[in-house]
Amino acid sequence: MIFSLALSVVFLWSVNGYAYDKIVKIGLNYPRTGPYSVQGLDQIRATELAVNEINSNGGILEKKVKVVWRDSQSRVDTTISNVTDLIDNEQVKMVFGGSASNVALAAGRLCQEKRIIFFGTLTYSTATTGTHAHRHTFRECYNAWMGAKAIGGYLKKHFPAKQKKYFYITADYTWGDTTEASVRHFTGTKDKERHKGIKTSFPDATEKEFRKAILFAGMLKPDVLVLVLFGRNMSTAIRQVKILGLENKIQIIVPNLTLGMAQDGGPRVMQGVIGTLAWCWQVPYQYDYPKGKIFVESFVKRYNRYPSTSGACAYTILYQYKQAVERAGSFDSSSVIRSLEGHNYVSLKDEQMWRKFDHQSVQSVFTVKCKPEIDVIKDRFHLDYFEIIEKMTGEEAVRTREEWNALRLNSGMPIDLEKLPD
Repeated sequence: MIFSLALSVVFLWSVNGYAYDKIVKIGLNYPRTGPYSVQGLDQIRATELAVNEINSNGGILEKKVKVVWRDSQSRVDTTISNVTDLIDNEQVKMVFGGSASNVALAAGRLCQEKRIIFFGTLTYSTATTGTHAHRHTFRECYNAWMGAKAIGGYLKKHFPAKQKKYFYITADYTWGDTTEASVRHFTGTKDKERHKGIKTSFPDATEKEFRKAILFAGMLKPDVLVLVLFGRNMSTAIRQVKILGLENKIQIIVPNLTLGMAQDGGPRVMQGVIGTLAWCWQVPYQYDYPKGKIFVESFVKRYNRYPSTSGACAYTILYQYKQAVERAGSFDSSSVIRSLEGHNYVSLKDEQMWRKFDHQSVQSVFTVKCKPEIDVIKDRFHLDYFEIIEKMTGEEAVRTREEWNALRLNSGMPIDLEKLPD
C-alpha cells in the first residue's frame, strides 16, 4: 500500500522524466486535420525540432519545454474549446499556432482575456495585427497587405489593370476578404464590374463548388486568375484549372503561397504560378543566411524533406519566446511582452522586428514563380518549386503607423493596444 502510494506520488510529480516544477508547458493549436492540415504538419514537425534543440541546451530558464497540442480543424468553435483547455487545465504559459486567420483571431481574443501570450504562425489576414490586434498577440508571419504590396508591384508592371482583365476566386472569411481587398488595392483592380470575382465557402467548400467557380471564370476569359485560396482548397481549385484546359490561357496568381500547397497541387499543375511568401527553403541559400541553412539541414536530416514557411514560423516563434523570457528573466506575460516589443532579431533570413504598436513582425517578402515541372522533379525530394523573382524589404511592405491608425479609427478601434497591468 505504502509502496503503491509512493509510486503514485512519483508519477504525479513527474512527466517525461522531469519534475513538474522543472517543466514549462506551451500550447500549440494547429490544424492536424481539415483543409489546412498540410500546413499544420510542418508546424508540428518544426516544433518538435525546436523543442528538442532547446531542451538539449538547458531549456528555458532551466525548465524543460513540453508542448501540449490540440487540433484546431481550422474551426473557430474548436479553437475556443482548445485554447480554453490549454490555458485553464493545462496551464500553458504561451499559445501559438494558426493557419486559418479566423482561428487565430479567436485564439488571440481569448488569450487577451486570459492574459496569456499568443503567437500567430500562418495567419495572413490584415485583421490579426490590424483591427483585431491585441497586446497579448504577436504575428511572426507577414500579412495580406505585405504580400499584396509585393506581388502588386510585379503585377502592375507585367499585367497592368487597364490592359488586362482580372478575376478573383476567394475563400469567404477574414483572410480571403482582406487579401482580395489588398490585392485589388495594389493592382488597381477595385472596379468589380471589370474585374469580377466569386466567393467560395470556408472551410467546407467542395470540389464541385471550385469546379463551378473555375468554369464561371473561364466563361469570362480573364487574363489573370487570382486564387485567394489556401491549403488544400487552393490545390483542389487549381487542379480544376488544369482539367478544364485553362492553364495556358491565363496567368494564375496565388497571393499567399507555401511549399505544402505547391506540392499538393503538383509540379505539372503549379508550373508558372506566381505568388508571395515570407520564407522558403531556397531563401537562406540564395541570400546566404547562416541560421536558415542550419535549420533547413537539421529539418532535412530529421524528416527527409525540406521545411515550408509554416515550419519556419513555428520554429522561429519557439526561439523568440525562449529569448524573450530569458531577457525578461521571467515567464510572466507582461514582462515577456515588454521584452518583445520593438525587439530586432535575426532568425532564418535577414533582420526582423517586433513592431511595438501592433506586434507585427516587420520582415522581407519574396515574390516567387513556380518552376517548370522538369526542374522540380530533378530535385532529390521533388520539392524545388520556387524561383525567387523579387524581394521587398519589410519597411517597404508593411503598413505605416499612419495607415494603421486610420484603419483602426475607421473600424471604431483605439489606436493604442490594451494596457498591461503594473
